[in-house]
Amino acid sequence: MSEKQITGSEALMRSLISEGVDTIFGYPGGAIMPVFDALYDYKKQLRHVLVRHEQGATHAAQGYARVSGRTGVVLITSGPGATNTITGVADAMIDSTPIVVIAGQVTSSLLGTDAFQEIDLVGITQPVTKWAYQIRSAEDVAWAVARAFHIASTGRPGPVVLDFAKDAQINRIEYRPQKVTHIRSYIPVPEPDESAIAEAARIINGAKKPLALVGQGVIIGNVEKELLAFLNKADIPAGSTILGLSALPSDEPLNVGMLGMHGNIAPNLKTNECDVLIAIGMRFDDRVTGDLKTYARQARIIHFDIDPSEINKNVKTTVAVLGDAKETLAAVTRLLKENRHTEWRDSFKPLYDTEMERVVKSELYPVEGPVKMGELVNRVTEATGNDAIMVTDVGQNQMMAVRYFKYNRTRSVVTSGGLGTMGFGLPAAIGAKIGAPDRTVCLFVGDGGLQMTVQELGTIMQSGVEVKIILMNNSYLGMVRQWQELFHGKRYSETPMLNPDFVKIAEAYRIPGRKVTERADLDAAIAEMLDVKGSYLLEVVVEKKGMVYPMTPAGTCVTNIMLGDE
Repeated sequence: MSEKQITGSEALMRSLISEGVDTIFGYPGGAIMPVFDALYDYKKQLRHVLVRHEQGATHAAQGYARVSGRTGVVLITSGPGATNTITGVADAMIDSTPIVVIAGQVTSSLLGTDAFQEIDLVGITQPVTKWAYQIRSAEDVAWAVARAFHIASTGRPGPVVLDFAKDAQINRIEYRPQKVTHIRSYIPVPEPDESAIAEAARIINGAKKPLALVGQGVIIGNVEKELLAFLNKADIPAGSTILGLSALPSDEPLNVGMLGMHGNIAPNLKTNECDVLIAIGMRFDDRVTGDLKTYARQARIIHFDIDPSEINKNVKTTVAVLGDAKETLAAVTRLLKENRHTEWRDSFKPLYDTEMERVVKSELYPVEGPVKMGELVNRVTEATGNDAIMVTDVGQNQMMAVRYFKYNRTRSVVTSGGLGTMGFGLPAAIGAKIGAPDRTVCLFVGDGGLQMTVQELGTIMQSGVEVKIILMNNSYLGMVRQWQELFHGKRYSETPMLNPDFVKIAEAYRIPGRKVTERADLDAAIAEMLDVKGSYLLEVVVEKKGMVYPMTPAGTCVTNIMLGDE
């Protein structure tokens, strides 16, 4: 046997390094043990972060990918190890996050026999991945890895799953690195249509009341500079989806706030007043559109997107501008006239003032009573100089965080958008800090969501990652309780939570913490949290039955906005 031959497991290590991988999130087990054995010799090139549950590995990989712009990598075993990743894979798919999940599998001769810890991972994951493939031969390793990273990271990004049979891990081959830059029938970036670009520019030049909707595609495609040039030249106000929030700085004059169910009044109402609606890298999610029958019926709609499947899927467009928005948006901008829409932009201000008076002031600046969730978020963002990465879990903590946290830089929002995965926050914050080690990472999480992945405090302990955990404890499953209060006659079925001593749990994982119950102690506690070197748990007892307003009830018109004081 040639001395040049190596095992499929070592071929995997070399292939990952060839793709520029430096970090792996994983958990070992029987069917992936040869790969972890090979990893032992590559510790200087590949950092492995040992999570406490495979779901945590996928969310950590997502957090890493979202802030770094690179592909996150997960390494886990077969059977339950593999099925534990499905939630994170589905989350990455709907939120367009590039991750590659590599799972162990039983030997090829046992496939289909219901062997110990065998599961049809390819069959399970095909509906929620860009590509799922089973590696049965060591000769296929380099090719499969190169193809996986190309598919995961190009076009509209997403998850890829590689199911790695154990004999393919052990067998020996002569390794040759591979690079995939083209796959027949896979067209990640459609060719721009010059006529569509010209028509989009013509419509925008003639608009009296244009409104841009900014999605995460702007961030994924690094289109922030082109977006700002486009908005400034034509003087177009822009609202953002939750995942698109940090594409524009919070203090950008043309940034008119957040769209959607708990978004700002102005961009939601103006959606049904504008004459031209320009969607850029967003998918018209139902939480943004509400009732499609009443959504922007008066407007001509221009949709910039890289994914042809999103065009006319939910909202019928007037002009579809397919392609890489970094190119197509710049091309449209070159054809635009310098314009000013002063009266139209000024019409947003009274709506901003209304929201400030009827919602924001009482939420951010209460003078008595328990600490409010929005107040807590506001004090944290101010203490960080609006320069931190905000990670959230899901629920009221998420909606308050995205409403009131502020951003100076792009790639500052990490949250579970389309799937709404409770338990996402803590592992995603770990990954985000590893992906952006020089930035402060603030996690906002509720008492319900924290307990879904609380074991990942062990990952923090072992890895030494620094995450500032802000726990909003209202002793409820807060968002479900809000819906019960509004739509189910205040019948709080199974939403009150009997909680443990969270600070003691954190201390058991060697993470310092503090519990705050009084407003007077809040600023000092936040300062202490930010000053401490390493991770910290700040538990704040917040208003038990706090409500997130504004709110547009699901499935209703975007102008049907509840402000909470009716």
